[in-house]
Amino acid sequence: MSSTLFRTKKVEQSILDTEEPEHALKKSLSALDLTVFGVGVIIGTGIFVLTGTVAKNNAGPSVALAFAAAGVVCALAALCYAEFASTVPVAGSAYTFSYASLGELPAWIIGWDLVLEFALGTAVVAVGWSGYIQSLMDNAGWEMPAALGSREGADGFGFDILAAALVLVLTGILVLGMKLSARITTLVVAIKVTVVLVVIIAGAFFIKGDNYDPFIPKPQDVPPGESLQAPLIQLLFGWAPSNFGVMGIFTAASVVFFAFIGFDVVATAAEETRNPQRDMPRGILGSLLICTTLYVAVSIVVTGMQHYSQLSVDAPLADAFKATGHPWYAGFISFGAAVGLTTVCMILLLGQTRVFFAMSRDGLLPRFFSHVHPRFKTPHRPTILLGVVIAILAGFTPLNELAALVNIGTLFAFVVVAIGVLILRRTRPDLHRAFRTPWVPLIPILSVCASLWLMLNLPAETWVRFGIWMAAGFLVYFLYGRSHSRLGRQAETTVGDVMKPKPGDTE
Repeated sequence: MSSTLFRTKKVEQSILDTEEPEHALKKSLSALDLTVFGVGVIIGTGIFVLTGTVAKNNAGPSVALAFAAAGVVCALAALCYAEFASTVPVAGSAYTFSYASLGELPAWIIGWDLVLEFALGTAVVAVGWSGYIQSLMDNAGWEMPAALGSREGADGFGFDILAAALVLVLTGILVLGMKLSARITTLVVAIKVTVVLVVIIAGAFFIKGDNYDPFIPKPQDVPPGESLQAPLIQLLFGWAPSNFGVMGIFTAASVVFFAFIGFDVVATAAEETRNPQRDMPRGILGSLLICTTLYVAVSIVVTGMQHYSQLSVDAPLADAFKATGHPWYAGFISFGAAVGLTTVCMILLLGQTRVFFAMSRDGLLPRFFSHVHPRFKTPHRPTILLGVVIAILAGFTPLNELAALVNIGTLFAFVVVAIGVLILRRTRPDLHRAFRTPWVPLIPILSVCASLWLMLNLPAETWVRFGIWMAAGFLVYFLYGRSHSRLGRQAETTVGDVMKPKPGDTE
């Protein structure tokens, strides 16, 4: 039984499957498109919100070091992703990579994990976008009815119609084609990056050196009335999270890691890239480098404009400009955040549909979802299904506590991909690798350790919820996926052909 659970799908077969007319995606993306996708999905809620939260509660001005530390963790994983994406240019990202290296069951588990990660990520960001839009509407004197603007309307009933509408509109755009999605993303990313650059350049003129003193505040207890959720590492080893000091930087890094969620989505578009061997590494590494640089710069400027203890938790960038007497910038930043979050939603939804599509093409999910649109060459069936489900999720479900599942899901994918690089290097040294992760096995091992460290700093409750989702995944696999696997059926056919009596054989 273990041989069937860990059967691997050859890279050559994965690539061959992409050439089936009914299941082939259109190749239309360039390195620039991929970089724009990466920047579009990474720069979102994290830079506009988390900067103030972690500066005030965990790291002070050294939040810049927390962003840098989280960026290093992502960079280690990005090097592994780049090798896989250029070697196995097939939709599915970590799911496809795991199928080629670790086997079917691990691939299913990571695919199941990615479906959760991208679904919750899309819903969380859609709700954040709705909040920004409602804030802008309030400033203009327009007020949404309570029952349609939040989940706590009249008589306890509420439906966030703006969040749901955003997801449905983006679903339609994704169905119409990847190139259209890329063009819209390019326009929105240009607006978003402009806003970030304005924050950096304009904010630099309002920096006061005294606000950086001390740059790394001394450790202190949680203020009265506040508490931190106990991370798993505290329950296992007794190491409590630190609000400040050097350990506070690492605690902050595990929080701001959410700001980097999504760069791995670039890998899901490998099959739709014209020259994936060359362009995938450029798109993955380029987008991560750009965003890490912007994150560090913004955090340095904002903590220099206003003392970290006075930063706003809800809108630190906008409120920092208000504190310096420049409210116009605050409205500009809120507008940029609202516009920018649309691309985050769209690209997360894109990533989820491609993983779902790849799993369906392999038979682990119903093959009905693996057919592409005859005209647009997009996986329209899973896109529509998931778009509707996520729209409902964004409209009804309280997601604050579930958002941490996005972090743990991404870090788990990082661990699996890094291990997969080590295994595939040993089992298939003959494969052509347009990009090779440097310093193997050191980089993959460091990636695994760094990702596990951040996972251990997440709340124990998050681990429990993650375990429940994984258990449900095992159940679905053994009830459906294992018996419908195309790889398994091909193996059965091969065995049947071998066992079939040939002319001239005697009993």
